[in-house]
Amino acid sequence: MTHVTSAQSVRRRHHWRRDVVELAALFTAVAVADAVANMIAHGPHGAFLLVASAMALIATATFHTWWARRHSHAPPPSGPAGPAPAPDAAAGPAPVDTALWRMRTTVRDEPGSLAALCTTFAAHHVDILTLQTHPLADGTVDEFLLRAPATLQAKDLTREVSAAGGSGTWIERADAHDLVDTPTRVLGLATRTALDAAELPLALRQLLGRCTIHSRPAVSVTGRVAGESAPVEGVLDGTEMRLRDPNGGSITVERPYLPFTPTEFARARALVELDARLGPRIPRSHDVLTLPEGEEITVRRADHDDLDAALAMHGRCSDRTLGLRYHGPVGDANRYLSHLLSPRFGRTLAVQTASGRLVALGHLLWDGDETEVALIVEDSWQRRGIGSELLGRLVALADEARCGSVYAVTQASNTGMVATMRNLGLPLDYQIDEGTLVITARLDRAAERTPEHNDQRDRHEQADR
Repeated sequence: MTHVTSAQSVRRRHHWRRDVVELAALFTAVAVADAVANMIAHGPHGAFLLVASAMALIATATFHTWWARRHSHAPPPSGPAGPAPAPDAAAGPAPVDTALWRMRTTVRDEPGSLAALCTTFAAHHVDILTLQTHPLADGTVDEFLLRAPATLQAKDLTREVSAAGGSGTWIERADAHDLVDTPTRVLGLATRTALDAAELPLALRQLLGRCTIHSRPAVSVTGRVAGESAPVEGVLDGTEMRLRDPNGGSITVERPYLPFTPTEFARARALVELDARLGPRIPRSHDVLTLPEGEEITVRRADHDDLDAALAMHGRCSDRTLGLRYHGPVGDANRYLSHLLSPRFGRTLAVQTASGRLVALGHLLWDGDETEVALIVEDSWQRRGIGSELLGRLVALADEARCGSVYAVTQASNTGMVATMRNLGLPLDYQIDEGTLVITARLDRAAERTPEHNDQRDRHEQADR
């Protein structure tokens, strides 16, 4: 802050020594002037002395002016003896590369345990962005979102936390999605679940972190009882929780590396209860497209209401088309449809003609912690771009759900499916085993897609909303 003071308000001290010096200088100047005047007036070289005095005066004034200007703009002295320049407060501290971490550790439930962790973080320049506490019977689980220097390794951070009293420490890299605070994130997941029944498995996965979710129906596709249903209140058993599926059967969530806390179990159960209260629902969006030949088709979400139309499409498909899609006896194809059309196991897109006839289906299936894509197009509508359109939309849905990859299982002779996967413009991995081909597309480079794929994803997201 700069202080400005008026000159009239400043009372300077009076120095009598300065007055004496100035008076002596005045008398000396008068005496010198008188001596010079007498010398000029009475001496033989008076005129010459007068000109020389004038030139000396001019030279002295010029030198004084040059000297004053040079030293008034000279930079401050540098070096060991000179004072260090003051730091620029507006510039701020020098930028430091940082990394985001999610950490969970268990501490004793006593005063000062959390303070010891915070002191350790501060000593290593680690910033705590968010903190959640999960009370247990014999301690407290603290979950942190940290911003740490990039040079600080996970093992070093874990070692320091253990020295500060933390036990059972778990740590992994975080990203920008984790910067949202927990209440906002839970409300967003609840909203997505309320809009679409297919969102429940994804919402549970995003709520609980890296975990595997299995939906087990009460009756399998073969007609057998799949297993006992979970009780209404659910079951929490260390690294596994079982919840009752509102559609029948159970939802099992597994996380082998980290036990679930009662707080997480309560949140997961609340999402399932919300899904049960809202009942069956699916976004009713339609996107009308025109094929190169001029026919109009409609792409929309499908569910159990489309079972009869899907069965009729199966009846119009050749045995080869059904065999390439279901990899088994053609007679078993119809039994899988009820499972595939359930929003609990994924999302299904249907393609219908202007007359309303179903001619293609695309499935995005939640397979534990992996995601599978599958397509079937009626024979007379193949090779018109319908498969590429469906696959692009399904991959966009997987990308929106933050899936790391998607895979398709087909036969090595299915050149159409191979070409469709290659048209995605994503990194692909191929595995062949006795004629069965598994093609995996990695979505970690989804930003490098062509503009056509990005526009396609944007159109689908707008239609889905």
